[in-house]
Amino acid sequence: MTDQQFTDPAERGPEIDDCPTVDACARVLADAFAREPAVSCVGGGSSAARENWFAATLRADATLPGSRRYALTGDGSRPIAVAILTPPGAALSAAAQAQWGPYARALWDPGRATDPALSADHRSRCARGAWMLESIGGDPGAMGRDAGRRLLDRLLADASATAGVFRTTADPGNVAFYQHFGFVTLRHLSVGPLNVATMLRRRTSNP
Repeated sequence: MTDQQFTDPAERGPEIDDCPTVDACARVLADAFAREPAVSCVGGGSSAARENWFAATLRADATLPGSRRYALTGDGSRPIAVAILTPPGAALSAAAQAQWGPYARALWDPGRATDPALSADHRSRCARGAWMLESIGGDPGAMGRDAGRRLLDRLLADASATAGVFRTTADPGNVAFYQHFGFVTLRHLSVGPLNVATMLRRRTSNP
């Protein structure tokens, strides 16, 4: 959905936490996605609504066996960038869907933003067997740094499926960023006022 580049806030370099808390991740993503075309529509643009949205979504994702959360930490182990990866074939249980679905629909206006089911549905038809890069974004205060690249390098190395990693973005500015990491555009979808690019990075021996 959105990505930014980061440099190291300390000479020793940021560290990757592969078990960050949901709340810490939600705070980073809520700020990172504040101006992203699709997520900016969540909850009428409220920062608190975005944070609640991400917290609820991350808790739902955490119920998927094999799902992964990553955080790149800066000074004081504070997360400055976050990425969420879910495995091939992942689908929410009926119980998780019942808990998350009504909340998602209450915040997400499908007339103004992309449907939350779009990514999974398109992946199932066009990139079966691929991991899903659900979200990646960083603290706006860390913009212009290289930390985001390190985070993406790590998760791409961890995604072992032959079919690779699938991603959607409604921000045209992100397409070149993904292309640099080997993603190719499958197609563009018009969803309300948005132009959503669906992208796939095939598995390589050297991610």
